Parts: sequence; structure tokens; C-alpha cells
Amino acid sequence: MEAKPKLYYFRGRGRMESIRWLLAAAGVEFEEEFLETREQYEKLQNDGCLLFDQVPLVEIDGMLLTQSRAILSYLAAKYNLYGKDLKERVRIDMYTDGTLDLMIMIACVPFKPPEEKEENYALIIKRAKTRYFPVFEKILKDHGEAFLVGNQLSWADIQLLEAILMVEELDPPVLSDFPLLQAFKTRISNIPTIKKFLQPGSQRKPPPDDHYVKVVRNVLKF
Repeated sequence: MEAKPKLYYFRGRGRMESIRWLLAAAGVEFEEEFLETREQYEKLQNDGCLLFDQVPLVEIDGMLLTQSRAILSYLAAKYNLYGKDLKERVRIDMYTDGTLDLMIMIACVPFKPPEEKEENYALIIKRAKTRYFPVFEKILKDHGEAFLVGNQLSWADIQLLEAILMVEELDPPVLSDFPLLQAFKTRISNIPTIKKFLQPGSQRKPPPDDHYVKVVRNVLKF
């Protein structure tokens, strides 16, 4: 029996959340070890597990994988979420890079000084409405399919849904001017594996709070 992937990260979203989403969408069960102390992190370093002294770290198929983009690409290919050919794959890469830019903006705000947070969140909402969501609305219109690439679920669909839900936490009506994205959100959210991941009690993590920020700072010493 194939061993479950094991994820090493903090008890929060960060760079690991998209990896959790991809595994969950593929219907793959996984285990997690949460970093809560500097000693845990240093042990991973000393054992040679962290290629560039960074997490996330995923143990899968007899390998220790680091660098979130490489991990996501491997999982997408392994679980048939990476298109049918190179042309589809490069489009998936473009779309996921775009959503990742938006998601990183959101993920960084909790670590900023309190007086800067409101302004940063306002900028993120503006960027989502004027730069990112119009692009994906047009992609859906031009493609004319249920999915962003080809005619089957891909990493691009999964990560766009993740990004949409993150922005909606900041501004619930953010999709009001994007009817195709509204329908996309409903459609992808109802895929059984994803629907299960969106239910309470799953391994999906909540938005970062002050405790999460404190743990990350203490472990990484920044």
C-alpha cells in the first residue's frame, strides 16, 4: 500500500495551503506534522531535509520535496491535474502563476504592521477586481468550457477557487460583477472531493491569526 504523503509546515495556510488543496482535490489522504518550535525546524535542517533551509516540505514517493512550485507541479502531474499536452500545461502554469501572485499578497499582510493592513487589504481587493478576476472571466468566456484549460479539472481550476475564496474573506461580494466566475465557483466547489475539503473539520486551514504569525516568527526567527 502506498504511503500517505506527509506535509511538514506550520498549523496554518502559508505556502502549504495550495498543496493541501491539490491533494484534497485529487482525493489523496495526507498526514501533517506541524512546526511549533525552533527545535523542530532545526532538526529538519540538521537532518538535511530542507534543500534551501525552507518549508514547505513534503515527503512523498520516497522523496523529500521542497519549494512549493516544484511540489505543486509534481502533484499536478502525478494526479492528472496538469493538462493533456505541453500547450495545456503552459496555460495551467500561466494561470496558476497569476493566482499565486494574488494569494501571496494576501498571505503577506498578517505579517505587516497593524497600521498598514487596512490599506494593503484595500489594494488587494482593487487588484482582484481590476487585474485578476477580469482576466479569468474573459478566459472562461473565450474558452466556453466548464474548466479553465481543456475539458477537465486541472490545478488551474483548483487554485483559482482557492484564490476566490481568500478574496471573498476580505470582501464577500467581490464577484458581483463576474457572473462566469460566480458560476465557476459554484461548479468547482461542488466537485465531491473539493466539497468535502470545504466542510468543517477538514484539513483546510483558517485565515492566519496573531497566534499563527507569532509561531512563524518564533520558528523562523524573523
